[in-house]
Amino acid sequence: MTAPSSNGWDHSANGWIAAQGSEGDFGRRYVLDAPMIERVRRQPFRTALDVGCGEGRFCRIMRDLGLQTIGIDPTEALIDRARELDPDGDYRLGAAETLDLDPESFDLVVSYLSLIDIDDLGLALQRMTACLKPGGTLLIANLNSFATAAGAKAWIRDSEGQERFALENYLEERAVWLEWQDIRIRNWHRPMMTYMQCLLENGLQLRHFDEPAPHGGGDPARVSRQSRVPFFHIMEWQKPEQ
Repeated sequence: MTAPSSNGWDHSANGWIAAQGSEGDFGRRYVLDAPMIERVRRQPFRTALDVGCGEGRFCRIMRDLGLQTIGIDPTEALIDRARELDPDGDYRLGAAETLDLDPESFDLVVSYLSLIDIDDLGLALQRMTACLKPGGTLLIANLNSFATAAGAKAWIRDSEGQERFALENYLEERAVWLEWQDIRIRNWHRPMMTYMQCLLENGLQLRHFDEPAPHGGGDPARVSRQSRVPFFHIMEWQKPEQ
């Protein structure tokens, strides 16, 4: 499997590792982890593939829940960090678009905030679906498309001084460069219909959808904004039984 290197991740890996720490960033720690873990616990999954595993945090969480996991990521420094933190884990350098694992070999495939980094979404989802056993689950956490459309300047003040969420060009698929701390990476904005069409074209069936609000603490300003406009969604898709 080969790894693309033009999206900023190679140069941003150390900054990403520092920003995530041991508990993850705001979105993971206070919004997504709890409902993602709940979905994993709801079914007797035994094998899982984490596509875009980064430094391996969610792989470690799933291993603690008793799953046998494989994590793949196209950034070598992140895979090295995953192996350092979890020497007994199985972490492999590779991209979603070039997955060459055995077909129909996993009960669960996870994409935890990785679809926005993938250049060829259709091919990636095709490869992920092929890895699933019949009846298996594709569990996705992703940024909401209105959030990626709005970007860093989403919140503005209206003529009365009230803070509002603003976006435009929602239907235009495009690459967006984001910068914070020591990180500069390229994400993709895609309208929600693009994700839904790709998933449906792979014959998957939607079983669960959620737009979780923050819980349990965190920066009050972020909590307020993401309670007003949910930044993330979670989808659970099932591969039909044959």
